[in-house]
Formats: sequence, structure tokens, C-alpha cells
Amino acid sequence: MQHERFLSTRFNTTEFQDLGAYRKAGGYETAKKAITAMTPAQIIDVVKASNLRGLGGAGFPAGMKWSFIPKDNPNPRYLVVNADEGEPGTFKDRYLMVHDPHRLIEGMMIASFAIGAHKAYIYIRGEYIRPADILDKAIAQARAAGVLGPKCLGSDYALEIVVFRGAGAYICGEETALLESLEGKKGQPRLKPPFPAVIGLFNCPTVINNVETLCCVPYILERGADWFSKLGAEKNGGNRLFCLSGHVKRPGVYECSMRVTLRELIYEQAGGMREGRTLKAVIPGGISAAILTANEIDTQMDFDSLKKAGTMAGSGGVIIMDDSTNMVKALWNAMQFFSHESCGQCSPCREGTGWAFKVVSRMLNGQGHKNDIAALLHASRNMMGTTICAFGDAAGTPGVSYIQKFPKEFEERCTHA
Repeated sequence: MQHERFLSTRFNTTEFQDLGAYRKAGGYETAKKAITAMTPAQIIDVVKASNLRGLGGAGFPAGMKWSFIPKDNPNPRYLVVNADEGEPGTFKDRYLMVHDPHRLIEGMMIASFAIGAHKAYIYIRGEYIRPADILDKAIAQARAAGVLGPKCLGSDYALEIVVFRGAGAYICGEETALLESLEGKKGQPRLKPPFPAVIGLFNCPTVINNVETLCCVPYILERGADWFSKLGAEKNGGNRLFCLSGHVKRPGVYECSMRVTLRELIYEQAGGMREGRTLKAVIPGGISAAILTANEIDTQMDFDSLKKAGTMAGSGGVIIMDDSTNMVKALWNAMQFFSHESCGQCSPCREGTGWAFKVVSRMLNGQGHKNDIAALLHASRNMMGTTICAFGDAAGTPGVSYIQKFPKEFEERCTHA
């Protein structure tokens, strides 16, 4: 399948870190048009018509999220960019921030104008030192040139952007935990409702979008909602960046239409499996997603098709495993991560992740008991749907799906009475 690409065409250069190069290529012209010639309602309608989904994991329609901001609320409004990118197997936002930082800023300008925000924050993963430095430099360039500030691009619209560095907590990728951290508090998820669009940052209406989502916005306004919508699948507009890692010949970041299948990603984009090896399993959306077997890779990679297949598109982190993979060890890695990263606020997650990790560790060491599979399934299912945020589901899903798809490997490790 041939794909028209627009997000990743600059990954082989760093020249667009510079404001001059970006503007010479037409950068910020779309933002200027949006701010000076369109109304916020018109911008939101275009983004809605494009079928742009949130590309950080949830897949919620971006334009609809923007429209949830209350029109009669007198408080300030904020845009917050989720650049935490802590999901294992995911690294596409890093590429966008390093190679095309001004594209993100332009997308933020359009989104901020559409929701009536005059201050925006980029919450970036603490380990992303170089991307954060690049963003700081790009924002400083834009402010010095009058692109940002009290009169953006010579208009009456004012916007300031601040880069906020996190401290390496996976839970702060959850949008309300991110807001808590941004306010200087412990990064723990909030009860919802109220949702951030009503009561978000500093108790004010807030929209939270992923880096890749906002990088798509200038292209949508420049080329039209119909163009973007037709690139993708039904109700899943555009392309997205897929992070392919694991046992393939060419791991990396690949931009494809959401009509692409897992098979095409693995064998056409990433060059297939390592020499002498065959495909065993794939995680299609970061380790929070349910695993698929080699017989399930003709699934289309849009949000709705993967949901029908019993998994999720998630963050676009595609982890490929060949026939040398020990599935018990793979689950052990996942559960070690979730046990370490649980914020501890909810009992099912705080206790369940620890117990699941202990059980899988016992299996991996060859000391599994005959009732350990049932115990692991019980602990995993008790986490799912019982916690304030989706972390419980994320931690429980691997324990259930790995056992369901590869039962014999677990049964062989559980022989002790």
C-alpha cells in the first residue's frame, strides 16, 4: 500500500528546528490565516470534519474535545500538550519535537485560538532532555520574532507557551495526573467527572492534546478536512506515526494511513522478521494493549478495527516478537513495569500489580503452582474497571491476554502442587 506522508518527511534533517527555515517553507502561514481570517467555531468545525482522533492513546475526536469548553465560563482557558510519552514501545512524539518543533507550536497556536486560551503548556517527559531543550529554543525564537507573545503574528491575539519538565512518572501521562503534577502536586489521577474541559488546570477549563495530534492540525487547515479524512479509515482521519520495535529487520518510526494492516507494517515497512525467524506475537499499541498472535495480523490499524479485534491502537507502539520469545518472560517484563509505576492511589491497582508480578516471577523461576494461572487471571481481572484511571485496565490486560493467547507456555511453568 502506498501512503502519502506529511508528518515524517522532515525526520532526516534538523534544519526545521530553526525558525527561519520553517517560515521559508511556509511555516506559520496557516496559523496566521486561522487567527486573522477564521472564527474559533469555524476552526473547530474543520477539525471535527477531518475525523482527527487523539493520537496519544485514547483516540477521542479532537474537534469534539475542543467543543466541550464551556462558552459561559469566565475563568481563563488553557491548552496543555501531553508530551510525557511514557508508554513502553512508543517514541514517535520525540521525533516530532526534535525534527519539527515549530510544527507543534503552530498546531498549539491554532488550537489555543480555537478554545480561547492565551497560555499553553507542554508537559514533557523528564528523560526527554534534548527535545525539551529544542522546544525551549524554538519557543524563544518564535517569541523574539513576534510569532508568539502579546500580538501573535501581528494580530490582536496573545499567546505564551511554557515547557514544563516532568520527573519520569508513567502515571503522569494520564491527563488528570499530568494536571496535578503541573500544579506542583503529587501526580495522581483525579476523579472524573468533572472532566478537564470544565475543571482542569488551576480549576479552569482545559484541553489536553497529544503532540502528534496537534502536529496534524496545521495540515488539516492548510489542505482541508476532506483531504485529511480520506487519507485514513472511516471515522479515523489521516495518517499516524507507528513505532515499530522488536524482532524486525528495520525497526523505527513509520508514517502510514490508518488503513494499513499489521501485516503491511511488519513485512512491507519494517522488512519482515529477522533471518531464520518467524512471527509469534504482536502488541499493536504499547504494552497496555492486548497481545495478538501471528494469525491476527491482517487487522487494520485504526482505533475501531483494533477494538473489534479485542485490543487497542493505543499510542501506536507496535512491539513485534518472533518465535524465540518466552511469553512468560515477556509478561514478567510488563508486570515489573506496571508494578513499579503504579501511583498507589487505588487498592486494586496498588495491590494487584504487586501480586501479579510476584506470581509471574514465580512462574518464570520454574516454581509456579498449579493454581497460579487462575490466581493471575483473578488478580488481573480485579484491576480492570475498578480504578480511578485506566492504569488498572492497562496493567490487567497483559495478564489476561498473554495467558489466553499462549496458555501452554504458562501451564508448563505451573507444575508444583
